[in-house]
Amino acid sequence: MSDIERAILNDVTADMPWALVEAFAKFPRWRPQDVNEACDMMTARLAAAGVPVTVHEPELYLSVPFEASVEAAGVTFPAKPPAYSVDTPEGLEAELVYVPATFSKGVSSLFDNAVGANPERIAGKIVISEGFSFPGKILDFERAGAVGVIAVNPGKNAHWGICTSIWGTPDLDDLPRKPTITVAAVNNPDGLKLIEMADKGQKVTIRTKMQEGWFKQKLPVVQIDGTEEPEKFVFVHGHYDSWDVGVGDNATGDATLLELARVLWQNKDKLKRSVRIAWWPGHSTGRYAGSTWFADAFAIDLDENCVAQINCDSPGCRWATLFKDVSWMSETEAYVQDVIKDVTGLDSQGDRPHRAGDYAFNNIGLSSFFMLSSTMPDELREEKGYYAVGGCGGNIAWHTEDDTLEIADREIMVRDIKVYLGTIVRLANSDVLPFDWRATAKELAGTLDKYQQAAGSRFDLSAARTAIEELSASLESFYAAIAAGGVSRDSANEAIMRLARILVPINFTREARFRHDPALPVPALPTLSVAAELDGYTDDTLGFAQTQLTRGQNRVVAAMREARRCVERALT
Repeated sequence: MSDIERAILNDVTADMPWALVEAFAKFPRWRPQDVNEACDMMTARLAAAGVPVTVHEPELYLSVPFEASVEAAGVTFPAKPPAYSVDTPEGLEAELVYVPATFSKGVSSLFDNAVGANPERIAGKIVISEGFSFPGKILDFERAGAVGVIAVNPGKNAHWGICTSIWGTPDLDDLPRKPTITVAAVNNPDGLKLIEMADKGQKVTIRTKMQEGWFKQKLPVVQIDGTEEPEKFVFVHGHYDSWDVGVGDNATGDATLLELARVLWQNKDKLKRSVRIAWWPGHSTGRYAGSTWFADAFAIDLDENCVAQINCDSPGCRWATLFKDVSWMSETEAYVQDVIKDVTGLDSQGDRPHRAGDYAFNNIGLSSFFMLSSTMPDELREEKGYYAVGGCGGNIAWHTEDDTLEIADREIMVRDIKVYLGTIVRLANSDVLPFDWRATAKELAGTLDKYQQAAGSRFDLSAARTAIEELSASLESFYAAIAAGGVSRDSANEAIMRLARILVPINFTREARFRHDPALPVPALPTLSVAAELDGYTDDTLGFAQTQLTRGQNRVVAAMREARRCVERALT
C-alpha cells in the first residue's frame, strides 16, 4: 500500500456514516415521496461536509406495493406483493395448484429459476411454489397460463421484492414482458398450510394494493475531479431507496458512499483521475430504474471516459467477517483481491456478477466489481438456521421489516468503507489501469471448452476457439510490452478501456449495446450458451439451434478479432 493510499484510508471515521445509518433506521424509504426526502437528508450532510452535489430529477416508471393478503377456507393470511404485481384490490379467485420447487443453497444460485412450468396443470389457476417472487419464475408461470402466483418464502417473514423481468423503465420493446398476473409472497408456515389446501383442490383469493406510474425522483451525484486526467473517472454507486427502513440493504451502503465522498473530496488533490459517486432511487420499485436512467442519460460519457464501475450494496453488516461470493469480472479479480488483502489482511473469493444489483452498465461495456461485499461464514449461517438471501451480509432480515439498526455493525462498516476506498484510490492513481484481460480470455476459453464438450459433433466451435487463442497471444505480447515500457501509458489505457467495451458485452449480454438485457440469468458467452442445451432438441428442432449457434459464433469471432486489433494497435 502506498503512502498516499494509507494516508487517505486513515481519514475514514465512523461519525458521519453511522449518523446516517441511525437516521435511516427510523425512516422507511420505498414510497416515492419518502425517497426524495431521504435524498434531502443525504445532500444536507454532504453540504455540511463541504462536498458539492448535483441532484438530477428524472421521471421514473415505478410500481409501489402497499399490502396484500391471501384468503382460503375462511382464513386470511398476510402477504407482501412484489413490485409490478398487478393491482387487484377486489381480489383474484381461482383454484390453487402446487408446483414444487427448491430453495437456493447459496447466493450463486439465488436468481436461478428452480421450477418447470406445466401448462396442462396450471393454466387458469393460481400457482403456489417455494422460493422468492423473482422474475424468471413469475414469467414462466405467466407464460404457462397461470392467473396468479403465491411465492412461499423460506422463513418466518415474507420478503418484499420485484417480479418484473424488465430492467429499469420499460421502452416499447420491453412492454410485452410487463407482468399481467397477480403475485404475492407469504411466509413459510402460512405457505405450508396453503400447500396442503392446494392438494385438496381448494380455491384461494389474492388481494393486492399497488400504485404504478411515473414519479419524479431525486438522484444525487458527487463529482470529484482528478488532477491529471479529470475526464476519466472511477464510478461508484448504490441505491438509497429500500424496503421499509432497510438498514443492511442499503443504509449501510448509502453511509459508505457518503463517507467516500467526504474523504475523497478532502483528498481531491491526491487523485489523478476523477471519481463519480451516485445514489440511486427506483432500485426496489423500478428494477434499477435510477441506475438505468443514468446509464441511458450519460451513456456516451460512460462509454468514452469511465474506467470501471463499482457497486456498493449491503456493506457493514453484523457477522460479515469474510469476503466471499464477491462479484467481480475476471479482468478485475486479481486487482480487487490484492486491495482487499492489503486493507484487511483477508483472502477473498468471488463470482461472476449476477444479472442483478445495479449492474445497469454491462451493455455499455464497463469493467465491474462488487455488488455485495462482506458476508458471514457459511458455518455461522448454518448454525443460525439461515437460508440464502441477496444482501445484508447474509442476515435473513434482508427485504423484511427486521432489517433494522441491529443488522449494522459500526466496526465492520468502517473496514468495508476502507476496502471500497482502497479500490477507488488505487484505481484512480494507477499509471496503467490494473486490469488483466488475459484472465478474461482464459475464462472465455474455458467457457467455450464446456460448450464444445456439451455440443459434441453437433456443432463445431473451432472458429471461436481460434479467435480466442489469437486474442490470448496478442494479450500476452501486450502485457509483456507494458512491463518492458514498450507501450505508452495513454495507448495502454485506451486499449484496456476499449477491450471492456468489446468483451464485457460479448460475455454478459444478448442485447445490442446501449440496450438493457432482462433481469434474468445470463450465462457466459450467452450467444453460444445453447450449445450446452442441445440434448433437449429433437431431430426436427436441432437445425434451429444450430442456426442460432452459427449466428452466435459469428458475433463472438467478430468481437475477438476486434479486440485483437485493438491490442495490436496499441503495440504499434
